[in-house]
Amino acid sequence: MSAVTPLLRAAVRPRPSPRVEQTLQRERHDPEYGILVAIVAVAAIGILMVYSSSAMRAYLQTDDTFAIVGPQILWAALGTVAMLVMMRVDYRLLRLVALPMYIAGIGALLLVFVPSLNVVVGGSARWLKIGPLPAVHPAEFMKLALVTYLAYWFEKRGTGIRKFWTGTVPFLLLAAPVVALVLKEPDLGTASVLGFTAFLLFFLAGANLLHLLLLGATAVPVVFYTFMHGYQMDRIRAWLDPFSVASTNGYHSVQGFLALALGGVFGAGLGESRLAGGLFVPNASNDFIFAIIGEELGLVGAGLVILLFVAFAYLGFRTSLGAPDTFGALLAAGITGWICIQAFINIGVVVGLIPVTGIPLPFVSAGGSSLVISFAAVGILLAISRETVEKGTWNDASADRGRRNGRAHLPRAGRRPVAPRSTRSG
Repeated sequence: MSAVTPLLRAAVRPRPSPRVEQTLQRERHDPEYGILVAIVAVAAIGILMVYSSSAMRAYLQTDDTFAIVGPQILWAALGTVAMLVMMRVDYRLLRLVALPMYIAGIGALLLVFVPSLNVVVGGSARWLKIGPLPAVHPAEFMKLALVTYLAYWFEKRGTGIRKFWTGTVPFLLLAAPVVALVLKEPDLGTASVLGFTAFLLFFLAGANLLHLLLLGATAVPVVFYTFMHGYQMDRIRAWLDPFSVASTNGYHSVQGFLALALGGVFGAGLGESRLAGGLFVPNASNDFIFAIIGEELGLVGAGLVILLFVAFAYLGFRTSLGAPDTFGALLAAGITGWICIQAFINIGVVVGLIPVTGIPLPFVSAGGSSLVISFAAVGILLAISRETVEKGTWNDASADRGRRNGRAHLPRAGRRPVAPRSTRSG
């Protein structure tokens, strides 16, 4: 009887349902909320300052104080939705669309040079207008497309990045046309962001340092002699001594300096810009909005904006260090680097560190294309932060960010068929 008992037990043991999925699900934790808080805070300050810097001008021109900030609020809402959607999407799926995004970005940059489709602003054909659709800035989309495709390409190339013919030359063939097309518009500021971001990713992917130095040493004179002429050289001369040409080429810089100086430590207060007293800051809601922040919120407010970008940079690169794969690490570093490089250039222009060039302050300046694309990019960064793993470094992106008493979410045991235990016949 004892020998028959194991056979009976095996016969009556319930068999697993064939419909039960046998694959393991990737475990995710909460995103890096510090990134979310920093970006939402910067965007909120941006909407406030766009309204403060544009309300009176909009009222005089259109009899509507919300004529400029109204669309900005709508674009911010659309960008927030894009961020929340991308935060829930597996960032690895971007590998499938990396090449189509890159090709579409190149095509859009080429369409900018079609006279019937472009919109020329300040002598630069940066905007694309197709039918009843709102005008868009293709270079903004190209920033995300370039970062995504380079991260994917570097991951596939692996250690071949260090070699000249399999790494450096193909990298140039991918990045140089993008930078050249944007320079041709001309848009030196955006081209600089694209170029520096590409070089940052190339360095982080494991580029040969000698090749990288040679590329930098070659790129500077090529860009200088090819594109730096005419009004761009005038801007460099004005940057060196803006007060000597305060009424012409140095006008933007001088007015920005005066606005920052009048702000003092605590600022003049919201809406208290010295426009009525004769101070006029050109592009106050766009490229020079940081000057308005310094004037109305003072050193404290301007310092807070800088501190928020520094916090974003730290948390973004921390997420890159803890990314579960090479693609995620490079993508997180590229997004973080692009946004921080652009912020540095914009603020550097206002405070006189860099010659004047038209480039928005991310999440702050008025502009729909930049705002939506930047929000979507941060959503991708948050998606990567949901899968960070601890690697033992001092600035690890900790995975223990669960809602249950701060503990990590451990994977549950799945319903798997268990082999019967070996038994001995009695």
